[in-house]
Amino acid sequence: MKKQMLTFLASMTLASCAMAQVTVKDAWIRATVPTAKATGAFMQLQSARDARLVEVRSSAAGVVEIHEMAMEGQMMRMHAVAGLDLPAGKAVNLASGSYHVMLLDLKRQLKEGDTVPMTLVIQNQDKKTETVSLSVPVKALNYAAPKH
Repeated sequence: MKKQMLTFLASMTLASCAMAQVTVKDAWIRATVPTAKATGAFMQLQSARDARLVEVRSSAAGVVEIHEMAMEGQMMRMHAVAGLDLPAGKAVNLASGSYHVMLLDLKRQLKEGDTVPMTLVIQNQDKKTETVSLSVPVKALNYAAPKH
């Protein structure tokens, strides 16, 4: 019985290690003016295993989307994407002018010094998901993000 329990615990440990194991650095949200209904969230993600960011949630917004900003001819365009690959061991920057998170239909003004709850939904190669809960600080409109 003892040996079976140890085998079970070992298999559970290995199963939990197989999850994406995503770390988040330098997360922040841009403050808004009183009438704004949208803002961006930025951060650096790194996964120990190949994974994919498939959803972001926040109670501060009616809609939260993963976006990409890219040049189309002479125009910079932004659009929602279904997810963002997180290659094993590689830092993925969500930054202004690139991939980022958009908080739309904001429920209130976001002011410098506030914190906003956010949940990242990560899918691993086996299509299993895990969540990463964050409390993201709101930075000034003119905040300059750290360079990665």
